[in-house]
Amino acid sequence: MTASRPLTLAALGSLAAAAGHIGPAAGWLPGPRALLWPGLDGRGDPGRVALTFDDGPDPDSTPHFLRVLDGLGVRATFFVLGERLARHPELGRRIAAEGHELAVHGWRHERPWRPRPLADRREVARTAELVAGAQGRWPRWYRPPYGILTGGRWAAARAAGLRTVLWSAWGRDWTAEATADSVRAEVSASLRGGGTVLLHDSDATGAPGCWRAALGALPALVGDCRVRGLLVGPLAEHRTPTPPE
Repeated sequence: MTASRPLTLAALGSLAAAAGHIGPAAGWLPGPRALLWPGLDGRGDPGRVALTFDDGPDPDSTPHFLRVLDGLGVRATFFVLGERLARHPELGRRIAAEGHELAVHGWRHERPWRPRPLADRREVARTAELVAGAQGRWPRWYRPPYGILTGGRWAAARAAGLRTVLWSAWGRDWTAEATADSVRAEVSASLRGGGTVLLHDSDATGAPGCWRAALGALPALVGDCRVRGLLVGPLAEHRTPTPPE
């Protein structure tokens, strides 16, 4: 019995560490997230819709989104990857100069297979610093890659003074099969007043050229919201509830 006790305690310790690492990822599930963590779900002012984009900045695609958004008179929140912003700082500055909001999507688009709390903290802070340099103020928001929130990622965001926000509607615009019509239908199926929409302004982590589906859907999506009397804008204007500590 004595010989086996350290193994048992070690096993319990490992289970506890694993639970602390991956436990918050339950927030990825739309149902529990909407009910238990409306702030994490991106729920805000019922008269508004927050429009957000992930995975840029990308010089091949992001300028097209900026052009269409400008034509629509809409501003949005761009969750950028640090490694991409480091390569294209001028594009990050342009996004901010055109009135959009920059936010943190992490340094690289990686899945959290194992705990790496120190690296998470370092990479989130590093990306936040680049964002602050591009837009002249510290960012407010963090969205983890793949929407997978771990204990380490949550702690890293809090250490950097960021609030974590996922989404309440998405367009599944990262697939090779996505079209402007399919993106519009996917978003419309779950979008309500106060919701946060997830789209992508880059194909960096999706099928080549998939960003064109999101781009093509934008005018109709914004039009749908306006017909319903909903204002479309960035998260900064959305007043999302504070997520649980």
